Amino acid sequence: MEHKELNLSVVELKSFIPCKDFEVSKAFYTAIGFKIVWQSEELCLLDCGTEKFFLQNFYNQEAAENLMFHLQVENADDWYTHLQNLDLQSKYAIRLTAVEDRAWMMRDFLLIDPSGVLWRIAHNI
Repeated sequence: MEHKELNLSVVELKSFIPCKDFEVSKAFYTAIGFKIVWQSEELCLLDCGTEKFFLQNFYNQEAAENLMFHLQVENADDWYTHLQNLDLQSKYAIRLTAVEDRAWMMRDFLLIDPSGVLWRIAHNI
């Protein structure tokens, strides 16, 4: 029997983010700069530069509020300023924390989206 080399290379890993209100979440993520590349009534694929993720027209509060993403960017301060300038807190009832230097050699802040999903937006220091 001939031994065949298996190709186990991972091409991409995408997450599925639950949405309390699918339309509000799509509007929120496009407002902050992500691009919709495909959508249906149940799913929406967003592009954020080198990565993609799905929004799903499904919501479970416990799942959403225990979901966390780490978005590493070139400049967290610029991202924070960008998000502050959009006045997202009044439009989408999201939460932003202040930018801080962390003991793990990153500068970051927290963004909690309209569904309660936590994003840690950071750069290396």
